[in-house]
Amino acid sequence: MYPYHNKIKSRILNHELSHYEYVEAYKNISPCLLLHFITEPKIRPIREHRFKEYEQLFATILIEKI
Repeated sequence: MYPYHNKIKSRILNHELSHYEYVEAYKNISPCLLLHFITEPKIRPIREHRFKEYEQLFATILIEKI
């Protein structure tokens, strides 16, 4: 199984995240937190039940929200 969230968090801590945004819908995910990275894959969607987990991580580092 691919450790989706562990890999994303690792990329965030490696300063690969450029910004993030909340959108009404992205593909089949609604609502969605979109993470925009400077490296491939450039966009990673996060489902609503994980929002707080990522917000806590963002609070510990400076990340730009658009």
